[in-house]
Amino acid sequence: MNNTKAKATHTHKVCACLDRHPETASVIDWAAWAAGRLDAPLELLHVLERPADRAGADYTGALGLGAQETLLLQLAELDEARGRLAQEAGRHLLAAGQAHVHALTAGLSHCSTRLRHGELVDAALEGEHDTRLFVLGQHHRDQHPVRRHLDHHLERLIRAVQRPVLVSTGSFAAPTRFAIAYDGSPTAQRAMERVAQSPLLTGLPAELVMAGRDTASHHQTLAQARQHLEAAGFLVTTTLLEGEPEQQLPAHLKANGTSLLVIGAYGHTRIREWIVGSTTTALLRASPCPLLILR
Repeated sequence: MNNTKAKATHTHKVCACLDRHPETASVIDWAAWAAGRLDAPLELLHVLERPADRAGADYTGALGLGAQETLLLQLAELDEARGRLAQEAGRHLLAAGQAHVHALTAGLSHCSTRLRHGELVDAALEGEHDTRLFVLGQHHRDQHPVRRHLDHHLERLIRAVQRPVLVSTGSFAAPTRFAIAYDGSPTAQRAMERVAQSPLLTGLPAELVMAGRDTASHHQTLAQARQHLEAAGFLVTTTLLEGEPEQQLPAHLKANGTSLLVIGAYGHTRIREWIVGSTTTALLRASPCPLLILR
């Protein structure tokens, strides 16, 4: 179902993925901030997913012959009623989100809404062709370091789409400085180049942070990256932390009051990530600040 009120005048929008979590307001705030920085229209997306415990359920073998038809009819009516309520709640969520955007800023070029049935990833892929940035929240703060996957929807979406994803955490505050997790890899290099080319973070002080051994080679790698960002007009500092990024970066970011962490997404094959783990997933789980994940 499409609730878009009017066609945007721009071709690439910022898409805010909304749910009914209390931090949804932060997702909207980050998306509105990004849309303003990019001079892009904003779309609020809400997906109605079928509850996992009812999806595809088949009760026919468990019901007695006499009661089967009546009970199946009641179950169908209950599912229909739940569907109507969920759809109504989704419309209210999108309307409230749109009102929140309008209260935030009158300068936003356009704000539309989209209500879909199905899976979030499918809805994101459906609109990816004209989307510049996805914004969604990370609500499941994992307290168990042995757990590999922190949020089914979040990780699936990041892996599926080819657009940047901004992951909000906590309440919104306009960023005043950002850091780039940089290791000299092609993935990190592409992320840095995209930052340099985009107006999203223009004018904010940048820090290039590398976790690894304190070697001349690593310092040279950071210096070359710093020159690239400075040529694009950024004020840049560099930091080399000894240790693993998922262990050293979160504490460093928290101590320095970093507003936003920029990382490249999943630079290794799925097999290698399964064996040695994924730095992207680990930082998503542990970062004290929002993340901008670049393909």
